[in-house]
Amino acid sequence: MKELEATIGYQFRDPKLLELALTHSSYAHEHFSGKNQDNERLEFLGDAVLELVSSDYLYRHHEKYPEGELTKLRASIVCEPSLALCAETISLGRYLKLGRGEEATGGRNRASITSDAMEALIGAVYLDGGFANAKEFVTKFILNDLETKQLFYDSKTILQEIVQRDFSETLSYELVSEEGPDHDKKFKVRAKIGTKVYGEGVGHTKKSAQQIAAYQTILQLRSR
Repeated sequence: MKELEATIGYQFRDPKLLELALTHSSYAHEHFSGKNQDNERLEFLGDAVLELVSSDYLYRHHEKYPEGELTKLRASIVCEPSLALCAETISLGRYLKLGRGEEATGGRNRASITSDAMEALIGAVYLDGGFANAKEFVTKFILNDLETKQLFYDSKTILQEIVQRDFSETLSYELVSEEGPDHDKKFKVRAKIGTKVYGEGVGHTKKSAQQIAAYQTILQLRSR
């Protein structure tokens, strides 16, 4: 936990809050009796703090954006893939307390788990150090590289618009493979324009794999 504190630049007055933020429900079910021994309540609180901080930031930094655009941009910031990406930058997955089943099936790298833990960490910082410290954490580790986050969030829509504008062929997504047990599926998808393959994506759902494939395709097209 000291290593994580050094990474995020915040030292907890109450280390138990940090420990709770890192405790997944699967670990709590295996090691504790009773409720509220996992990070789900902190996740609930952190989600609210994140929404307020990101809303305030966007309102102040995008004065010409109407409500619809602000809502869309905020959604791209707080969505699961974006938060999982932010969690990856601080290696949050390696510090999590997971149950044996989640550990065995790659839970440390699962976006749904790491994104929830990121919100729980925000909640823990808020309770421990107040709103100012939580705001600083969100600004530093989440409200960055917003263009990439928005592009990733909207990648399928943006790619469809590009293809309709610049190509005579149609866009399609081809499922290449489906692997793993039901609780830990991995889908591999290719984005194709006409018959030509562009980007590839791997995700735990077909939709997330398509999103990644679309994002990779956009990057390819932009580089040309």
